[in-house]
Amino acid sequence: MGFNPTTKDLRARGPAQAALHEQAAAAAFPIFGRKVYVRGVVEVSNFCRENCTYCGMRRDNRSLERERAQHDEIAELLIHQRPAAMTDVNLQTGEDPVAARDVVLPLIRTLRRETKLGLSVCLGTLDAEIYEELQAAGATVYILKFESADAADYERWQSPGKLEERLRHIRQLAAAGWKVSSGFIAGLPGQSLEKILANCELAASLPLHGCSVSPFIPGEATPLAAAPAGEVETTLNCMASLRLMRPDWLIPAVSALNIAQADTGYRRGLRAGANVVTINLTPGDLQRDYLLYKRERFIMDEARVLAAIAAEGLEPSRQSMTEQLEQNAAVPIVGPT
Repeated sequence: MGFNPTTKDLRARGPAQAALHEQAAAAAFPIFGRKVYVRGVVEVSNFCRENCTYCGMRRDNRSLERERAQHDEIAELLIHQRPAAMTDVNLQTGEDPVAARDVVLPLIRTLRRETKLGLSVCLGTLDAEIYEELQAAGATVYILKFESADAADYERWQSPGKLEERLRHIRQLAAAGWKVSSGFIAGLPGQSLEKILANCELAASLPLHGCSVSPFIPGEATPLAAAPAGEVETTLNCMASLRLMRPDWLIPAVSALNIAQADTGYRRGLRAGANVVTINLTPGDLQRDYLLYKRERFIMDEARVLAAIAAEGLEPSRQSMTEQLEQNAAVPIVGPT
């Protein structure tokens, strides 16, 4: 019988919370053992056509220097200078179709030819043609976050397009053979526990192979800059709930956990059932203006990532996420396609 979280689970603190997190970590063990997947991320472009009220890269932020990475620089980094522990890479942009076609697509072709890395992309909603080209080039995982399960809130926060459109793209990507991961933000202003719980329920209903949860961090140069941050405890309880709902999922420990709870948030994410960690490999000149939250970012490098894994009694996987997903291909995926 599946796990059905309640607001009581999201509200858990103290011994009840510790028990929830222990149960979540135990749920992942039969499938993943002590393995944690180490991926790199390169933030390829900070151009964005959208105007989300919670994101510093919103198009109305005129303080940013907008830039797209160059193919040769990123290819050299990922082919010859990548961290030894890394098995996967995620190429990420703002909602920038130009970068998707002109930068990411050639990079995917190069990386597939020159490396055995698992290849993920996080590029927003695109035309079906470019999805097909990216997939044919060798990308396997598409990350498309739905941000909020509440359509009115989705519109109020000016999230990309309409929620219905976002969900349609998730389903279309899955139907086309992509391994789709999604995600949402916990603790946006005025968001009740019932609405946060609805995020977990929506995620479980979609044809996904993974899902992230990020605590709301008030971003500089955004309309929500003065809003209170989301509670990290609620975020961690969401992560544990997702793990109990879907023991087979890839669930990242996001760097925002360490922004919300310095030095310990990331480790607590692993303790709550997360099994993916991310090393930020974005070159410094691009990194400064890839503004999700604040310019003073908590950058997870290889040393920090490996220290967090070891401290929790876990170990880096030698197998890529792509290989794991292919092995688990027989596992049924819920949700309409």
